[in-house]
Amino acid sequence: MVPSLFIAHGSPMVAIEQSEYGTFLDRLGRTLPRPKAVVLFSAHWESAVQQVSEVSTYSTIYDFGGFPDALYRVTYSAKGAPDLSLRVQDLLRRRGIEARGERQRGLDHGAWTLLKRLYPHADIPVVEMSVNAHLSPAEQFRIGETLAPLRAEDVLVIGSGVTVHNFQLLGANASPAVQAAVREFEEWLVKTLEAWDVPALFDYERQAPHAHLAVPPAGREHIAPLFYAMGAADSPDAVTVLHQSWMWNVMANSVYQFL
Repeated sequence: MVPSLFIAHGSPMVAIEQSEYGTFLDRLGRTLPRPKAVVLFSAHWESAVQQVSEVSTYSTIYDFGGFPDALYRVTYSAKGAPDLSLRVQDLLRRRGIEARGERQRGLDHGAWTLLKRLYPHADIPVVEMSVNAHLSPAEQFRIGETLAPLRAEDVLVIGSGVTVHNFQLLGANASPAVQAAVREFEEWLVKTLEAWDVPALFDYERQAPHAHLAVPPAGREHIAPLFYAMGAADSPDAVTVLHQSWMWNVMANSVYQFL
C-alpha cells in the first residue's frame, strides 16, 4: 500500500532551481513506491463544491507573477485519468459528499511544481482535486478519508499546500522572535501528528502556539491539504517527517508521510 503525503509546494521556483528542497523532492520521487496514479489536492484550486479533474491531458497554468522567464517556459503535460476521476466522484457521492467533474482546467503550480520534481517525465496519470478552506478540518479530513481505499490500489494521495504560509511575515523574516514563533507552531504540529491526536489537530487554531501568525484566517487554504492527506491515511501505523526546511526563514517546506 502506498502512503498518503502532505508536501509543501513552496515557491514556484522549486520546479527549476537547484536547492536543498528541490533535491529532496527529486530523491523522494525515486524512492517512493511507483504509483499507478496520483490524486492531488491543491491549495491553489479552491471551490465551494468538491471539484475533481476529468481532463485527458493537462495544460500548465502559470498562476503567479514576477518570476524569471525560465519559469514560464516550464511545461508539465501530464495525462489525466478520467476513469479514476469518475471512481473518485463515486466514492465521494456514496458518502453524501457533492462532487463535480471538471474537464477544462490545467494543472496549477500547487500541482506541477511538485510533480515536475517527483515525476519529471510526466508519466504518472494525475487527478487534481480542489480544496475548500471554509470547511472545518474535520470535514476536510472526511473528504480525504473517503479516498483511503485508493491507496490499496497503488494510487498516491497528495495534499499540496504550506503549513506556515503568511506573506505578511516576509518583511519581518529577519526577526528572531518571528522565526521562533513559526518554528514553535511547526514543532507543535509535528508532535501532534506523530501522536495522531486528531481532535487537537482539528482544533489547531485554539491549541497550537502562534496559530494565527502561522496560518492567518485568509490563508487557511494552504493548511487545508494537510487534513485531506490525513484523512486519506485514515488511521496510519506511522507518521514520518520526511523533510523540514524553511523558505525565506518563515515559510515551512515540510513533507509528512502517513503510512
